Amino acid sequence: MRAKVQVFLKPGVLDVQGKAVEQALHGLGWPSVADVRVGKTIEFNLAAADPAAAEVEVKAMCEKLLANTVIESYRVELA
Repeated sequence: MRAKVQVFLKPGVLDVQGKAVEQALHGLGWPSVADVRVGKTIEFNLAAADPAAAEVEVKAMCEKLLANTVIESYRVELA
């Protein structure tokens, strides 16, 4: 089973990378770009047959390692 985890900063947390990308885009001629947020995607294979059990396992991975849940949220997709 293929797992895809998207991690992003929670609303209200200053996204320094997003702000830098936004300013760079403005400097390159796209002044209409606003509210840029930068996140990360983590994809991996998981040896699990049951989708419900796989989702529980991936969420545990997120809580323990893949996301800093104090300032980040995450979304899990299984395929």
